[in-house]
Amino acid sequence: MSVSNEEFAKDKVELKVLGISYSQLQSGAYAMLLAEIDGPYRIPVVIGSAEAQAIAIKIEGVTPPRPMTHDLFASFAASFAIELQRVFIYKFEDGIFSAEMTFSYGQREVTVDSRTSDAVAIALRMNAPIYTTREIINQAGTIMDENGNQDESASASHADEAATPRHDADEYESMSLDDLHKRLTRMIDDENYEEAARINEIIRRREQE
Repeated sequence: MSVSNEEFAKDKVELKVLGISYSQLQSGAYAMLLAEIDGPYRIPVVIGSAEAQAIAIKIEGVTPPRPMTHDLFASFAASFAIELQRVFIYKFEDGIFSAEMTFSYGQREVTVDSRTSDAVAIALRMNAPIYTTREIINQAGTIMDENGNQDESASASHADEAATPRHDADEYESMSLDDLHKRLTRMIDDENYEEAARINEIIRRREQE
C-alpha cells in the first residue's frame, strides 16, 4: 500500500536545496547545502563536480542545449507516467549520507537506493520533496549564524564523493557584464554547466544592483 507524503512526513524533517558552495578548506570539494524548512538547521553534503553541476544549473535556471543525465532520467519517467513521490535521506554513517527514492506508477510504489547527490538532482527536476530524520539533523546539521554564513569546516567534514576545483571567483567578479554574458555562452557551449551557473548568478546579482 502506498504512503502519502503527508503520512510519511509526520516524523520526518523536510529539506530544501539552498545552493552549491566551494570549500576553501577542503581542496576540490563542493558542498551542497540542504536547509531544514521552517527551521534553523543546514546540512552540508560534499558532492562530486558532475552532480554539483547538475544541481547548480537547475537552481540557477541555466538551460543546457542538450539534456543532461538527470534531465534524461526525469524525461524518461515522465514519458511513462512515473512520478517521484519523495527522496528520503535515511542514514548518516562514517561521514556518508545514504538516500532512497520512492516512485509511483499507477497503483504500484517502488523504493530504490540512490546516492544523495543524484537523488536531489532528480528531485529538483521532478518537483519532489526531500526528507530526512531528526536524528540526522542532530548528527550532521549546523545552525547558520545571523549573517547567513555556515561553518566551512563542517561542510568539509561530511564527504559524499570527490570533486574538482572551480575557477577563481575573482576572475568573474572583475569582468564586465558583456564579457560575463559571452563567457556564459561559451561555458554552455562547452557543457561546463556548473561554471555557467556561477556566472549566471553573478550576472543576476549585477543586474539587480
